[in-house]
Amino acid sequence: MNYTIKKVSEMTGLSIPTIRYYDKEGLLPDLQRKESGYRVFSDRDLEAIDLIKCFKESGLTIREIRHFMSLVRQGDVTLDERLAICQMHIARLEEKLAAVQNALEHSRRTLAFYEIAAKTGSEETAKDLYLARYGEAEK
Repeated sequence: MNYTIKKVSEMTGLSIPTIRYYDKEGLLPDLQRKESGYRVFSDRDLEAIDLIKCFKESGLTIREIRHFMSLVRQGDVTLDERLAICQMHIARLEEKLAAVQNALEHSRRTLAFYEIAAKTGSEETAKDLYLARYGEAEK
């Protein structure tokens, strides 16, 4: 199936200028164009955009993504290198997830403290009650 850039923007949540930028940067090398010059996106292009979004979210640079996409075009000879990149991608995501989980737990503890403080009307009283309820380790 073929899609317009507007439809791809709606489907992916990316802005039209961002999609154009990805094309200009060589991240969508097989992108077809009509005689008029308008971009025509295929399901395969949508898959590539999803991968690009995922890589961007994990912190890969445009240069790194462009390199990965060039490896894809080179075929099976680059499988080991692509595997290594995907492993690095997973490791970055796991690091981000651990950091977010840590921030969430800290935020929950802070929320619990302020819920107690708001109910008692005093941070001093809340400290004692919080420690009694959640222990010194949670301080």
